[in-house]
Amino acid sequence: MTAQPLKPAAIERRHKIAPPSPERFLGLVGDKLAATEVVFRDHFGSDVPFIQHAGEYLASSGGKRMRPALLLLVARMLGHDSEEEVTYAAVVEFIHTATLIHDDVIDHAALRRGQTTLNELWGNSLTVLLGDWLYTNAMKMALSHGNLEVVRELCEATLKMVEGELLALQRLGAADLTVDEYFAIIDRKTAHLFASACTVPTLITPARPDLGMSREAARRALQSYGKSLGTCFQLVDDLLDFTASEQELGKPVLSDLKEGKLTLPLILLLPRVAAGERRLVQHVLEDRSFARTTPEQVLELVRREGTVDEVEDMALELAEEARESLAGFPAGAAREALELAPDFVLHRRH
Repeated sequence: MTAQPLKPAAIERRHKIAPPSPERFLGLVGDKLAATEVVFRDHFGSDVPFIQHAGEYLASSGGKRMRPALLLLVARMLGHDSEEEVTYAAVVEFIHTATLIHDDVIDHAALRRGQTTLNELWGNSLTVLLGDWLYTNAMKMALSHGNLEVVRELCEATLKMVEGELLALQRLGAADLTVDEYFAIIDRKTAHLFASACTVPTLITPARPDLGMSREAARRALQSYGKSLGTCFQLVDDLLDFTASEQELGKPVLSDLKEGKLTLPLILLLPRVAAGERRLVQHVLEDRSFARTTPEQVLELVRREGTVDEVEDMALELAEEARESLAGFPAGAAREALELAPDFVLHRRH
């Protein structure tokens, strides 16, 4: 029997509010996003046929381009309008794509967004090397404008992401993962790149003269915005493993647990249930399969204890924190779009 996603009260409450259309969030920078896509595709050019072929496959797989959109919207809010921010938006997407490629190898994933992963098609060796090529090419692209502050910022974000992956791997399959450990991991793996996407435009000069704050103050506010939004994004991603359908996710429900990843709904659950019920989750972590525990048993425990609702409340709070971080910036269409981004994240289903 196929596991059915949860429909907790909090999820139902959220869906009573109409989600913002993608056009309201992305429309303002649609031309820049299109230009970013061209740069993204063009920089897969290589005389190594596999790189070209894999690049075409990755570009065709789509993706939300959330991080490039944020960078471009912040650049618009700060008064920038040049090729420079388009390059950096493509760089951020290159870094993100490299991370996903390496994650799929580590997780032995066969599907992403409903499409066969590169490692499943061409094996781990080629795929790992492609990820390395993407990281290096991203930094080469970033250097093209000679802004070392930007390169330093993006290098720092990339290092944090790798550190987060190392921390996560060390605790893979651990049933005693704590809430603090969980947030330390996602801060590095997810939130830092969101924050960098939002702060890179502060390193481009000049900013609009009526900004009303120093570059450093703008950087701090946008870093706060990016970190809150990135953490919210990851919480929603974890929730989808429990609440979305396999068709929406492009992979089976509870895939994270099957891969040995303990996410926040289960971290909150385990200390509250009896030993026999804890073992139901531990069996999946140990077996990397649902051989001794069914998905329905895990979903029923989470439903009963209400931990999905709790995590959603945290995501809603982070969304509000992100919006509040923008209060000091001049009103306008770009700021409004950035204020809509948290709602866009909260309502996503894949």
